[in-house]
Amino acid sequence: VQLVESGGGLVQPGGSLRLSCAASGFTFSRYIMSWYRQAPGKERELVAAITSAGGITNYADSVKGRFTISRDNAKNTVYLQMNSLQPEDTAVYYCPVRFNGVDSWGNGTLVPVSS
Repeated sequence: VQLVESGGGLVQPGGSLRLSCAASGFTFSRYIMSWYRQAPGKERELVAAITSAGGITNYADSVKGRFTISRDNAKNTVYLQMNSLQPEDTAVYYCPVRFNGVDSWGNGTLVPVSS
């Protein structure tokens, strides 16, 4: 299993970013995918999740209405569109998958939100 997150970078408050996560090593279209984040000094938290076919999504209350998770099963990629970013969204963002009962994580992509 390999998960490669990308798209992070410094953004000003109120700005937008789209994160991507390219997956390989498993049948991507069969698995729920999610985005987690870990802010400095804090525990990792779930941001959003999407079912295998993309029909159902779920979001943390802190990002509802601002973030959108989506996936392209033909490209084995899951996305996180982030709008109206705030300093409290600063974190490393990850897209883990539970494969054969084991959680696999990539290296994450850093999103600093600062003016």
